[in-house]
Amino acid sequence: MKNYLKLLSFLKAQKRLFLIAVLALFVSSFFEGIQYTILIPLTDRIFNKKQIVFPNGVPEFVRHIVDQLNVMEPAVLLNILPWAIVILMLVKHAFVYVSSYLMNDVSQRVIRDIRDRLYTKIQSFSLDYFSERRTGELLSRITNDVAVIENAISYGVTDLFRQSFLILIYVTIAFSIHFKAACVVFFILPLIGWPMSRIGAKLKKLSRRTQENMADVNSILLETISGVRVVKAFSTEQHEIGRFRVKNQEAYKLRLKSVKRMLLMNPITEIFGLFCGIGIILWMGRQVMDEQLSFGVFAFFLSSILLIISPLKKLGNVNAMTQQALAANERIYDVLDQQPTVQEKPNAMVLSAIQRNVKLENVSFRYESEGVPVLQNINLEIKVGELVAIVGPTGTGKSTLANLIPRFYDVTQGCVTVDGQDVRDVTFESLRHQIGIVSQETFLFNDTVGANISYGTPQATQKEVETAAQRAYAHQFISKMPEGYQTIIGDRGFRLSGGEKQRIAIARAILRNPPILILDEATSQLDSESEKFVQEAVDKLMVGRTVIAIAHRLSTIRKANKIVVLDKGGIVGLGPHEQLLTSCNLYKRLYETQFQQ
Repeated sequence: MKNYLKLLSFLKAQKRLFLIAVLALFVSSFFEGIQYTILIPLTDRIFNKKQIVFPNGVPEFVRHIVDQLNVMEPAVLLNILPWAIVILMLVKHAFVYVSSYLMNDVSQRVIRDIRDRLYTKIQSFSLDYFSERRTGELLSRITNDVAVIENAISYGVTDLFRQSFLILIYVTIAFSIHFKAACVVFFILPLIGWPMSRIGAKLKKLSRRTQENMADVNSILLETISGVRVVKAFSTEQHEIGRFRVKNQEAYKLRLKSVKRMLLMNPITEIFGLFCGIGIILWMGRQVMDEQLSFGVFAFFLSSILLIISPLKKLGNVNAMTQQALAANERIYDVLDQQPTVQEKPNAMVLSAIQRNVKLENVSFRYESEGVPVLQNINLEIKVGELVAIVGPTGTGKSTLANLIPRFYDVTQGCVTVDGQDVRDVTFESLRHQIGIVSQETFLFNDTVGANISYGTPQATQKEVETAAQRAYAHQFISKMPEGYQTIIGDRGFRLSGGEKQRIAIARAILRNPPILILDEATSQLDSESEKFVQEAVDKLMVGRTVIAIAHRLSTIRKANKIVVLDKGGIVGLGPHEQLLTSCNLYKRLYETQFQQ
């Protein structure tokens, strides 16, 4: 029930429009309920010229209407009936249109709001959240799971109210005509709920498994399409096709199981309706034969009971949709209920421009999924204008240390300060606005070259964009592109080489003009020619800034003001190049094996 209330809470923001839609649904259902059932006794009166006879005990207003119809001439009734039918149909369809339009409007608004909430929530998460979850799984929450809820609201909720209203109308008609017979029928009616609930519970489990399976399918699609170069380079197309087929086959089987159970809804309600119909014919048929009841009224009662079957069947489908939506709702709230591990304080201060230093004081850090600390008791001061290089074997926490400064992660112990202010006490924007990052894994958007360079600096003019590109040694190759700075570069910069992507990333950092610069192995994966251009761009970028360079090339390391040597999460060497060659064995070994030319 709690999960169902959570699902309905999405409607809260649209409650006014929703209530109007429900009211229109009620009116359309009323006219739909009476337009056919009322024809039966009327046609019996017109064509057989027999009095409409109801059993004793019907409500007084019904008796009054019947008396009026019985005194009218059949010929008069015949002239009135077609026009009455036309008016009923027009009114019904007008309200059906309005109710369906409004309910679909509510549905689309709700889906829009859910997607907005999901995307906003995902953007608020810290980096550790993304390291533990697949991108395809998150995409599945926003696409597949939301689509399931969309069906449940646009069709499920509409049918829930429409069919419930129709059942209410048919039940009211049945009780008005023959109270005792209706009591017997509706005493038996709840028995149909037991198999329906069992099927619904099974559908909910199958739906959750289906949605998890679709997350796997999305992950494979995203990985193999994004990494198509790697797939083709290693000729693993058939392997990836095989992986996809396995997951696709699982999706097929799960879907078929759901379909099999949904198809059981119709025969169950049909068989139930059949037995009810047989019972009514045997019981009330004798009253017709004894002229205690007119045939038209008997047919009126029987049709009102049998007409309940169709709404019941549709409510069975609504139940199936709702169970699937509940499973999707749980997965959506798995995201919405998550809290980012790194959060901005409500009263966070704006960090002013850095004047003195960045300090790491007794800093220790470990990832939640790992028991062993990545960094331990780090003490480091980076003064304004200094170039500080961080070196060490792979996996010693070099990038993690750098990621603590823009507060991508929070320290487990100790603190990181900028000019004496703890980074946990300042706003994300004011802190990260002062930090530029150029990493070896350059990410570019499927947009124009100019838009990628000005990303994060939307107010930049075209001249400023071009100046930044010139300083990054990117202007020359950009000018040769078909549409220059307006050229679309493809998904993740697919049309560019590694060196070209890096230079655009450097141009982006130059345009942002940050006082603190973090270089995370920016040239480690480039060929010699590309490295030359990128390094020259990096050298220009470093001028006048506080720079933290991770395992950068030899020339950068040697001219660093200080070099931090990390090993097993701790600092084992700190000082300039010449000093470390004599005082730190690890640095000397790294220099001889990695940096010496």
